[in-house]
Amino acid sequence: MSRYTGPKFKLSRRLGISLSGSGKELKRPFPPGQHGANQRRKISGYGLQLMEKQKLRHMYGLNEKQFRNLFDRASKLKGIAGENFMFLLESRLDNLVFRLGWSNTRAGARQLVAHGHVTVNGKKVDIASYTVAPGDVIGLRERSRKLKAITEAIAGRHHLAGYIDFNADAMEGKYVRLPSREELSQDIDEKQIVEFYSR
Repeated sequence: MSRYTGPKFKLSRRLGISLSGSGKELKRPFPPGQHGANQRRKISGYGLQLMEKQKLRHMYGLNEKQFRNLFDRASKLKGIAGENFMFLLESRLDNLVFRLGWSNTRAGARQLVAHGHVTVNGKKVDIASYTVAPGDVIGLRERSRKLKAITEAIAGRHHLAGYIDFNADAMEGKYVRLPSREELSQDIDEKQIVEFYSR
């Protein structure tokens, strides 16, 4: 299954979560469609598990195969499988570029990485799914620092995650540590995702 490229606002309303993080999509807090406001449906246990999985998958912009492979990798690590999965998703290079505020969306961050604008520990990395380890330094190539899209995104940044140190002069961010579960989205129930894949 390929990556979703349809309307994001409709998808956000269908899943009941703001995929962009801005909350603009949920001004009408009911599913899209002619009868969206009047839908009264009882969701089964499987349906709830599937919805949680889809929320997280679309939030990070992964296709099903990537998502499942990352879950399998997380389930082999020590600790709680659901939390390990969230930490691996958060450690993706495209996500950390988004967290640094160099792009307003994860899709935009993925494009910056794919076009070769981003470095890790001084070396160009153009793989969006690259797993950044705590202590790694994420930077921008010299010729990329003045890009209009990046400067505008930085100017509009409101918040920087506590597990990232940003050096504005060097235009670098250090992934200091793994995030705690409390620092990640509280709209996701990762236990439901573990149950979905454990069927």
